[in-house]
Amino acid sequence: QVQLVESGGGLVQAGGSLRLSCAVSGRTSRSYTMGWFRQAPGKEREFVSAITWSVGTTYSAASVRGRFTISRDNAKNTVYLQMNSLKPEDTAVYYCASGSGTYYLERSYYYWGQGTQVTVSS
Repeated sequence: QVQLVESGGGLVQAGGSLRLSCAVSGRTSRSYTMGWFRQAPGKEREFVSAITWSVGTTYSAASVRGRFTISRDNAKNTVYLQMNSLKPEDTAVYYCASGSGTYYLERSYYYWGQGTQVTVSS
């Protein structure tokens, strides 16, 4: 059984930074991709960023490119999302997920965390 546990969310002022962590436990394939998605109130969940376990290739949505950085620590089985220059529109519940396939599609991911709230005040 694979479990994903996010942490690091919170309340921050616009322009501030947060680092989210996603700890992975259980048997997961190194061929998988780890993704971050977010869901704002009243909106559909959207892709934020992804990274491959094996090579570390990264992908990011245009809305966060240049502000958010995804990374992984294979030894710790942990994926991070460093979020800088946060904006009020970044407010959402952030989810990490593990899977394979097209990195920006929710249906590519098999396992999901419970989510962590990020709130950016203006």
